[in-house]
Amino acid sequence: MQRGFQLGLLLLAVQLFQEGLGNIPAITLAVLGFNVYLYMFPAAQLMKACMSLQFVYRHKEWRRLFLSPLHHVDDWHLYFNMVSFLWKGIRLEHRLGAAWFLYLLSVFSLLTGLVYLLLQALMTKLIEDSDSLAELIDMSSLSNECVVGFSGVLFALKVVSNYYNPGGVTYVLNLRVSNRFASWVELVLIYLIAPGTSLVGHLAGILVGLLYTVGPLKTIMETCAEFVSSEVNTPQPRPYYSYSGYTGTGRENREDPQHAEDYTTDYTSEYTDSDIAGLTEEEQIELAIRKSLNDIGQTRQRRASSPPHGFQPTNEDVSPEEILRRRRLRRFDQGFPSQRRRL
Repeated sequence: MQRGFQLGLLLLAVQLFQEGLGNIPAITLAVLGFNVYLYMFPAAQLMKACMSLQFVYRHKEWRRLFLSPLHHVDDWHLYFNMVSFLWKGIRLEHRLGAAWFLYLLSVFSLLTGLVYLLLQALMTKLIEDSDSLAELIDMSSLSNECVVGFSGVLFALKVVSNYYNPGGVTYVLNLRVSNRFASWVELVLIYLIAPGTSLVGHLAGILVGLLYTVGPLKTIMETCAEFVSSEVNTPQPRPYYSYSGYTGTGRENREDPQHAEDYTTDYTSEYTDSDIAGLTEEEQIELAIRKSLNDIGQTRQRRASSPPHGFQPTNEDVSPEEILRRRRLRRFDQGFPSQRRRL
């Protein structure tokens, strides 16, 4: 169902214009735009997108974990969440980088929902077992609570942002609060001022942020990222080429290194026995000298380490003896031009 243009959307557009689209990092702008799009064109009705223990766990509707953070009740709900995300996203994306910030948002969105379900289950159990808590908290409202919105993720991002600026202060409803306690103060004030908000959902976001800043979540995410990166960047057998074309694949740390190519030509391989028999004695002596020089060069090359794939030798890369041997071969070629043959 499409929504009409509303005041919250207009104010959000004004806020973006004042900030300047060019000053907003790519991931922050894309996520913000995606939330606006799903508000205008919802992927599901709110009652089918909201998240609660009953729907997700008992009815096995796990898709609500992904739909709930991206849907909002009305335009004001969207406006306040997106403006808050805009400020946090600009700071964190510049600090963490686009790839890690997107990774962080993905993990926070899913994990905040899971922590919310866990907290809802624990609080329901505690209230059922305690008469004093049952008098303070409405059991029916807690068990039937179904939440939507990006607020849980925003509380997690707020904890991370304050963690990177521990000495700063935040103004919560014109109250000057240290960044160390800002998330907790905001949690209580929002619940008191707007009773319709989810205390458990916001608390879940704070706990996820703490899991990242002082808990093991960041280490786990880094380990997973390194594992995926190593799988993607695993070296594959690389083809190597000789002067005649494709010759196979190269591997590092081979037990029996083989040369991709001999840099000198075995002249005797160009002649058959009948050809050699048809040569003069002088020509046969020349071939014997060439073969002797070539065997010496090949023996030295096999003793050396295998050259890198695609390596082209120069005079600076070979020994003086090898240079001398090649010069002798060239002299023989120049001295007996008529004796060179090709089959």
